[in-house]
Amino acid sequence: MFQLLAVCPMGLESIVAKEIQELGYETQVENGRIFFEGDENAIVKCNLWLRTADRVKIVMGQFKATTFDELFEKTKALPWESIIDQQGNFPVQGRSVKSTLYSVPDCQAITKKAIVERLKHAYNEKGWLNESGAKYPVEVSILKDKVLLTIDTSGSGLNRRGYRLAQGEAPIKETLAASLIKLANWTGDTPLIDPFCGSGTIAIEACLIAQNIAPGFNRDFVSEEWNIMPPNIYDDMRDEADKHANYDREIQVYASDIDPEMVEIAKRNAEEVGLADIIQFSVKDVNTLTIDTEEPIALIGNPPYGERIGDRDEVEEMYRYIGTLMKQHDYLSTYILTSNKEYEHLVNKKATKRRKLFNGYIECTYYQYWGKKPQTKKES
Repeated sequence: MFQLLAVCPMGLESIVAKEIQELGYETQVENGRIFFEGDENAIVKCNLWLRTADRVKIVMGQFKATTFDELFEKTKALPWESIIDQQGNFPVQGRSVKSTLYSVPDCQAITKKAIVERLKHAYNEKGWLNESGAKYPVEVSILKDKVLLTIDTSGSGLNRRGYRLAQGEAPIKETLAASLIKLANWTGDTPLIDPFCGSGTIAIEACLIAQNIAPGFNRDFVSEEWNIMPPNIYDDMRDEADKHANYDREIQVYASDIDPEMVEIAKRNAEEVGLADIIQFSVKDVNTLTIDTEEPIALIGNPPYGERIGDRDEVEEMYRYIGTLMKQHDYLSTYILTSNKEYEHLVNKKATKRRKLFNGYIECTYYQYWGKKPQTKKES
């Protein structure tokens, strides 16, 4: 069993923890960190299935350190050989916040040296370690003198699903897009509209959720090359994930954008993941959007924020029109991520629920408006 760690942006901890719990593991939550225990199967399962986490890491140790000697000795005391093989390549990254050991390059060098000494002793190596084998990315993270040492099992971030061939100027990360859908509790039972689709990320992630397709199905992970992982475990679990996918489920997802070039990019990305025939793409100005159904429908979007002065009037007009749509359609639920503090004023309606999130380094609010639910026959 390993102590494992899923990392995520601030504000998404509960969503990631819920995903991990649904996979069968108990969680402990801190800011941006969800700790849990699991074996090799857990490492593979979480890398393949977590939609909202950034990475899955093995926790090697946690301790307090205020001197470089302390950092060296406590790092060296950890069982690195239980994970890193004799030819393992283990680059060390670091960060330090509000700590006595504030020099990140020095912390990285000390950590690296300590691991080298431990592995040389464990493998009875007299000279240099050649590090010609599999990669084991190590991170030393120090916060208020508390050291956290981890090995990354994912490699590139879990947002790298492998389908985004191209993107626009300010793309939303796939993990954040999936989080917006999860927070809206949308599962595919009702139609979904994204009128600001950009490169198509929200629409694509919505389809993956609705058809129960593992988000990591079409990519590789750094831990696939590790000796500690049973042979073919990733391939076997990919086959298992494929059996659980509901590729034939009929869902209604509509994605549009005012920019024809972005719509073409979104189509190509959808084709890459096999969803081009499901998502209905169109070139459309949101101010001309009409909704012709009296049934429940969801609008989930990451519109322009109007950060640039020249765009502000145009963006505010767009927000007002969303307010108009909500007044016209009682069963319309809208979920909008924006940094605009005046959003509720512009749509002339208080949100049912708000959540502070970060789109990259931009602080945003996710405004959630729940539409009416249709009455059941018994209620009628």
